[in-house]
Amino acid sequence: MSSQPEYILEQKLVEQLQQLGHKKVTICNEADLIKNLKTQLEVHNKKTFSDTEFEKILNHLSKGNVFEKAKILRDRFHFFKDDGTSEWIEFISQDHWCQNQFQVTNQIAQEGNFKNRYDVTILINGLPLVQIELKRRGLEMKEAFDQIDRYRHQSFNSGYGLFNYVQIFVISNGENTKYYANSINVRQKVSESFEQTFYWSDEENNNITQIDKFASSFLEPCHLAKMITKYIVLNQAHKILMVLRPYQYYAVEKIVDRVKNTNKNGFIWHTTGSGKTLTSFKASQILKEISNIEKVIFVVDRKDLDYQTQLEFNAFEAGSVDTTNNTKNLVQKLAGNTKLIVTTLQKLNTAITKEKHGNKIEHLKNKKVIFIFDECHRSQFGETHQNIKKHFQKAQMIGFTGTPISEVNSVGLLDGKPATTNRLFEEPLHKYVITDAIGDGNVLKFSVEYVGRYREKENSNTYIDTDVEAIDTQELLDSPKRIEKIADYIISQYDRKTNNKMFNAMFCVSSIEVLQQYYDLFQKKKEEGKHNLKIATIFSYGTNIPEKNATGDFKLEDEDDLARVAEPKANYGDSHDRVVLERYIGHYNEMFGMNYTTKDSQSFYEYYNNVSKRVKNKDIDLLLVVNMFLTGFDSKTLNTLFVDKNLKYHGLIQAFSRTNRILDKSKSQGNIVCFRNLKSATDDAITLFSNKNAIKDIVILPIEDYVKLFNDALEKLKVVAPEIQTVSTYKSEEEKLEFIKAFRELMRVLNVLKSFADFSFDKIEIDEDEFEGYKGKYLDLWNEVRVGINNGNGKVSILDDVDFELELIHRDEINVSYILSLLANLTDSNLKGSKLEQKKKEIRDILSGDAKLRSKKELIEKFIEENLPHISDGDNVNEEFEKYWNKEKNSAFEKIATEESLNKDRFRDAIDDFLFTSKTPKISDTLKLLEIKPKLTERNNIGRRIIQKVQDFVEVFIDGVAS
Repeated sequence: MSSQPEYILEQKLVEQLQQLGHKKVTICNEADLIKNLKTQLEVHNKKTFSDTEFEKILNHLSKGNVFEKAKILRDRFHFFKDDGTSEWIEFISQDHWCQNQFQVTNQIAQEGNFKNRYDVTILINGLPLVQIELKRRGLEMKEAFDQIDRYRHQSFNSGYGLFNYVQIFVISNGENTKYYANSINVRQKVSESFEQTFYWSDEENNNITQIDKFASSFLEPCHLAKMITKYIVLNQAHKILMVLRPYQYYAVEKIVDRVKNTNKNGFIWHTTGSGKTLTSFKASQILKEISNIEKVIFVVDRKDLDYQTQLEFNAFEAGSVDTTNNTKNLVQKLAGNTKLIVTTLQKLNTAITKEKHGNKIEHLKNKKVIFIFDECHRSQFGETHQNIKKHFQKAQMIGFTGTPISEVNSVGLLDGKPATTNRLFEEPLHKYVITDAIGDGNVLKFSVEYVGRYREKENSNTYIDTDVEAIDTQELLDSPKRIEKIADYIISQYDRKTNNKMFNAMFCVSSIEVLQQYYDLFQKKKEEGKHNLKIATIFSYGTNIPEKNATGDFKLEDEDDLARVAEPKANYGDSHDRVVLERYIGHYNEMFGMNYTTKDSQSFYEYYNNVSKRVKNKDIDLLLVVNMFLTGFDSKTLNTLFVDKNLKYHGLIQAFSRTNRILDKSKSQGNIVCFRNLKSATDDAITLFSNKNAIKDIVILPIEDYVKLFNDALEKLKVVAPEIQTVSTYKSEEEKLEFIKAFRELMRVLNVLKSFADFSFDKIEIDEDEFEGYKGKYLDLWNEVRVGINNGNGKVSILDDVDFELELIHRDEINVSYILSLLANLTDSNLKGSKLEQKKKEIRDILSGDAKLRSKKELIEKFIEENLPHISDGDNVNEEFEKYWNKEKNSAFEKIATEESLNKDRFRDAIDDFLFTSKTPKISDTLKLLEIKPKLTERNNIGRRIIQKVQDFVEVFIDGVAS
């Protein structure tokens, strides 16, 4: 079974799809595809089209990119028939999704930059909407993912571009199967990473991985059409398609069933980081189409309305988030025809408790109004919840939470009993807890370290050790010496924890007063040159409360602005808080060229949004907070949380979960560094929100376990390659593949090990030089595949689709500028003989060990040998290198132009276009660069060769040079 050829897997899948209800059709090329499309659209619309009428339809379908075609698919098309009459047609039935025409075909050939042949294609009404790529059993699914990615760039856009109508991709090696949306970001011109592919599952979150079972469950015609028409979201902000994951699908289905068939409340328990906002918004969109529902009101806590959430809400429903904080606007929507409304809990409370507003929405009291609460664990336990029930007497409430409140972690009372999520929302409709999410790869595990042993010495000083004991004295916790030791520890460990600043971090502390001590200390140490971290902070100040009007009443229309973003005020003067924050915002303004202030609420809210944006963009290295940003804030680039405050239950899980969003393979876990003894609280929280046996599934193993895993992986590597030079003797691709897999596993474990504070190469059974030697051989093999050495005889290489996981090698701080700083040191007159050669070797090792610099290695080494000896002043290295680099770049440009007989001006423009668009040039466009017209039989080979030379030129001389 493990050696089952791909064509047998393909044949069996096509047969199964036929049994499920997809009709088999033979389509060899685009001409066949278009002919079939005409027939299927006629059947679906119960109409016939003349050739000229169909040409109008085809021209309409050929417009736009992936995102725009997704909108065309869902819209009806109006055109004039040959006799002048008006006609409307649809391309897919969204309301009656089973009433579409379903077909399956395989091995369609499409030619763009390259000629590709696609495995299995599912057509709906003649349009290719699902593309399935298969690999033989035993191969990695990543190979199928990469294959589709090549198709998207090489041939999907060719001809009429009908393959850009694909909505869902499916990849499988028989044993494992995943799906994902056709989500090329047309603004950034990048595609989704492999981490954004999903397993399908049953309602109990059991993954369905085998291709035959996946086909029965997911590819059944009615279900597939429902996924495409109802459960793909067109994100207007990012211009991408988003398909719901299985637990999101089941949650929405449960909500819709609950609302249609009962008047009961309910809640969805989906762990933090699992995409609750998308799920709840999709539920809102479906519910608003139900005729007997008067309004669907999506309710958020202002704390969650960060910069990104606003964009996403407005992406799903244009203008749905009102940033003016004006309750009158909400009342107008409630009183008018707007069926889906997004608002804050505070604004809603103002609307229903103030008589002047309440009278305008009196008609809703006896109407069926659905409330969907985002993150219902925080704000719904107070008086507001009762006010909503009192005003909307037929209200139905649906809650979403990743950390439900139970009697164990309840902090308030409801009707004299502990206020719990169950009491407010009755029962969970669907569960997807943190262990489910980690198992699916939708969020990461946590690496939790406890730092600090506090003992009284004779001189009453304290010191930080690697263990933790219980601390009871506030005096010790607030000790300036302790705070300075923690600050020094964060500075010393920052690069390790953030993988050399590939990520960034947040530091949560116990109070604004303590935050001020830390912030001022970090600033002082920065001025002393002890670190160069970009540090920012945000917290509430007691004066940002509602103003009062002439009668002394609060202006409740505006009560939900910054006062609702803010936390409870500090335990010392309001004015002091504000003065301090104004000073810190001044530092921020100076650092980023902004002009924010606390003097008006709108400016402060803009500051809040800007901080959120800059953390996500890694413009801020370390964000200091008390409570803000510990809930409702998602950033894939944030991987570390330093903790100097007491946390427990939902607060702890929410805070920790800021760090565990999936990015790529370089982000292996969320790092938590606790300066307090939170071990028991962590265990209790994990047990409460998953199960008693879940701790090992949520918190990564101790360093000793990873040392053993590494040494076990090293032992397997040594079997494949006993010595570094063994790799150079490999003749077969099978030998190379075994080495690649063995070393890749070693890198994966090392990536986790390096995040531990006490890791060093002394702990493992290989020294750093030997590891770097193996890494160099690994990158040599990657370079072989990249330049196509293995394909010189036309044979397809088994290494072509291997995922080398270069994210695990990339080091952000290593670039040409860094190398130049090392070269400047080589001009030191004291460096001679063996010392000079050793320094040169170190630079060569860096060039060999960094994937992004290997293409520049030969040229930089040439500069070291031929130019550097003639430079006596290190300050001149940059200038001389720039001269040398430009000379070599011009020489390489001239060489390519001469070798390929290219028009130099057009060649230079082609390079500029490639840099601007990041899109591989088309062969047809590349051939226009030629001064001499090639033979027809040679056109494709010449075009591909020039494309490769353009890509190589950019990689060597431009990418990463000025970084």
